[in-house]
This record gives sequence, C-alpha cells and structure tokens, in this order.
Amino acid sequence: MSSSFSIVAAIILLTICVLGNSNAQLSSTFYTTTCPNVTSVVRGVVEQAQQNDIRIGAKLIQVHFHDCFVNGCDGSIMLDNADGIESEKDARPNQSTDGYDVVDDIKTALENVCPGVVSCADILAIASQILVSANGGPTWEVQLGRRDSRTANQSGTTAIPSPFENLEQITKKFSDVGLDSTDLVALSGAHTFGRARCLTFVHRLYNFSGTGNPDPTIDTTYLETLRQICPNGGNGGTLADLDQSTRDEFDHNYFTNLQNKRGLLQTDQELFSTSGDTVAIVNRFANSQSDFFDSFGQSMINMGNIRPLTGSDGEIRSDCKRVN
Repeated sequence: MSSSFSIVAAIILLTICVLGNSNAQLSSTFYTTTCPNVTSVVRGVVEQAQQNDIRIGAKLIQVHFHDCFVNGCDGSIMLDNADGIESEKDARPNQSTDGYDVVDDIKTALENVCPGVVSCADILAIASQILVSANGGPTWEVQLGRRDSRTANQSGTTAIPSPFENLEQITKKFSDVGLDSTDLVALSGAHTFGRARCLTFVHRLYNFSGTGNPDPTIDTTYLETLRQICPNGGNGGTLADLDQSTRDEFDHNYFTNLQNKRGLLQTDQELFSTSGDTVAIVNRFANSQSDFFDSFGQSMINMGNIRPLTGSDGEIRSDCKRVN
C-alpha cells in the first residue's frame, strides 16, 4: 500500500514539476492584481508613439519576433553591451530592428505605476497586440507572466529567419522553436504593414541566385517598380513597402499580393511560389481575412510561448537595456 502511495505521489510531483516548467504559467490575467492598468498604460504610450511614427507597430512586432527566436521570449534582444553581455542588437539579423526608445518609454510609464512588476518581454507582447489592432488587425488574449533574461545570446541570432533563405530553411527554423506551417504563413502576414530595406531583396531584382536575371516569381510590372526604388548598385538602406496595396493597414492583402507574384521578400513569395503545404494556407488567408486574423492571433500566442522564463527564473528589469 505504501509503495503504491509513493508511486502515485511521485507521479503527482513529476506532473507538478513538468507543468511548472511549461507554458501553463503564462496567463492573460497574470497582472490583474499586481498591475491592473498595464494594458491601458501601454496603450497610452504606443498610441502617442504611432502619431509620430506610423511604422512603430511593424517595428515592435519585429523586435518581439526576433526576441522569441533566440533563447525564447525573454527580452534578451533589448540588452545593450555591458560586462559579460554582447548585445543581440549588434548581430546582423537585428541591425534593422528599431523602436527600442518606445519600449523604454513604456517601461518608464509602468515603473511609475507598478514598479518592479511588468517584464520587458511582456511589454513587447502587449504592445504588439495593441498596435496590430490599432491598425485594423485582430485582437487576442495576450498571455503574460514572462520574466526577463540576465544574459544575451548574440551568436544565437543565427536562429532568426533571414530574408535570403528559401522556404525549406525558413520552415526548419520555425519547426526548431515548435511552430508549424500555419504559424509560418500567419506570422509572415505581419508583412501586411511596415517596410524593408533594398538590401534585403535587391538580389531578386537583378541577379537572383547568380543567374544574372531577376527572380522569375516576381510580376514584371512590380519588378520595374522595385527597380526604380532600388537601382542596381544603389542605396541599400532605401525603404520599400512590404505591402504596396495598403502599406500601413493590417489586413489580408499581403496574401493576395503573393497570389499576384507581388511579394517583396524572397521568403514572402516562396510561401506561394514554392510547392508545399504553405500554398493552400496562403490561398485560405487570401480568401478570408477573418480566417487570417483568427490564425494570426493564435500564432502570436504560440510564438509568445517559446521558452519563456517564469516563476523565479530571470528577473523583472527596471531598465530594459540592462540587467538589474
């Protein structure tokens, strides 16, 4: 009898330990008692920021995305160089990221109301949802309770999907963090707003894969438009709209663009122009904006669940740029 009890007790203890390290600790009500106004405080800062920078939504989603793909959603991307810390910001995949000053403004506002409570990692998740919704996109129940890392992982930034990679490579990077093809297509749909630098796609315009010719999956009229924006040998920092039809609105036109061979990045167009399970998903989202919105919200939750620090792991930074 006692041995049976011991076995049951061991199973219960094991279950508690497993759940204790799982995403079950994230909750949409995490700050209900400790910082009940967290969402309204974040909204106040980001709505003001958007009046000064229409692209802030796209910028902060990119930071959130790049953060989650390196050691999980732990705010490590925001750390500046310091003793023992090589900033992830300096790595090539993150040199285009921006919006950190707005994160600092949010953090300052929250520290004034709820000092030492809301993590920098959670700030990215909350701000992303508010700004997607503010630009016409969906809303979803953001899961909260992440804590901030005390370290950065600059070398780990190779896990971030690159605009120069093919569909197979991108799919593997998503799979490596537990995300599937629906997540890949849905999260790529964040390219319905924002901009990209010429250097991220100019190889498609003049010398694709060393052929001396443009990428054959680009619509010829769109190709000429892009060549005017990005002349061969021109300024690689010049910006082009990721979605030329509704540049600042969060909608499903991105997927219609892919159907019409008007995806800006190689990684965008390959979702439709490379045979595989992503083609049907692109078609589904192009046909139904509500389907895309539902999937996008769920995929943002899935991405936000990548290896969060919870419980007593990590810390709650008082300044997102440096450890306490």
